Amino acid sequence: MNTLDQLLELNDILLDEMPQYRQQALLFGKDRQNQWNLFRSLVNIRPAMPASREFIELQDALLQGEIEKKGITNVSDLTPVHDNLYLWHGDITTLKAGAIVNAANSGLTGCYHPCHGCIDNAIHTYAGVQLRLECAQLVEKQGFPEPTGRAKIPGAYNLPCEHVIHTVGPIISGALSQEDRRLLASCYRSCLDVAVENHMSSIDFCCISTGEFHFPPEEAANIALRTVMDYKKENNCSVDVIFNVFTDRDYNIYKQLINCDFC
Repeated sequence: MNTLDQLLELNDILLDEMPQYRQQALLFGKDRQNQWNLFRSLVNIRPAMPASREFIELQDALLQGEIEKKGITNVSDLTPVHDNLYLWHGDITTLKAGAIVNAANSGLTGCYHPCHGCIDNAIHTYAGVQLRLECAQLVEKQGFPEPTGRAKIPGAYNLPCEHVIHTVGPIISGALSQEDRRLLASCYRSCLDVAVENHMSSIDFCCISTGEFHFPPEEAANIALRTVMDYKKENNCSVDVIFNVFTDRDYNIYKQLINCDFC
């Protein structure tokens, strides 16, 4: 079965689950790109609920194939900027690491905006619908939304990493406060704690809170770098840490800070 056939069948199943979107679905052409956009839109808005075995098998084959087409990067392919420390400008959904970190919302169930450009949307899309369901179950089990600065470790499903550590960063709506800074640092420490407790060899950090949550990128990078370096020193931590940036601006910010620290 080729990719287009997979998408057509998957979208039929999704529209059977959510028939209220059949009319909007008619606006999407029958070519591969349009059907991918429809698929991504439907899984983005799909509630956290079990899926049929048929759907899971088709979805897993599709997503693993799409990730392979993008190209998988191993941590061993990267060049360290310092001992066990890496800076990478790449697609987090293609990295084969012990864990990647998702900048999550307090519900942990991903972004529900169709085809949105945030990292939360990308990670949940390429992991598959199983990730949303597991995250919803984690939150339901604890009985309250995930607090800011903590971390949870569901599976990665179709992603090449072993786990996706979810952490909720501070949301900035006014002037930056010391509590905002403390909570962001807590995100990095909590994720590192989880990585060490689960004997992971590597962890890939996105730029937590700097996108939709509006934390100033320069200060966020400084907090991230300083917190990670302090943690590794204090705990004699040998876990490989990758700072995974999304924009050229973020790359330059991290590069300048790293050069200042290790020059």
